[in-house]
Amino acid sequence: MSKAGKRQPDLEKSLAELEKIVATLEEGDIPLEQALKQFEKGIKISRDCQTALQSAEQRVQVLMNGDLEDFDALEASEEDD
Repeated sequence: MSKAGKRQPDLEKSLAELEKIVATLEEGDIPLEQALKQFEKGIKISRDCQTALQSAEQRVQVLMNGDLEDFDALEASEEDD
């Protein structure tokens, strides 16, 4: 997959979009098929954000342990997996 395809989401924008989806679903005024599509989109956003947060947590752990690395090289190796 290309680097752009693996780019980390903008968490603030993603969370705002997720909140909008939740509000829409809570209103209950949309057809079932559209609600399912919104739910699926919300799950994808949630998973992408979780992945981004886990990556950030790993980076913080590396910094806290004093084991500084070239994060670009670390991310490149993760993309190969």
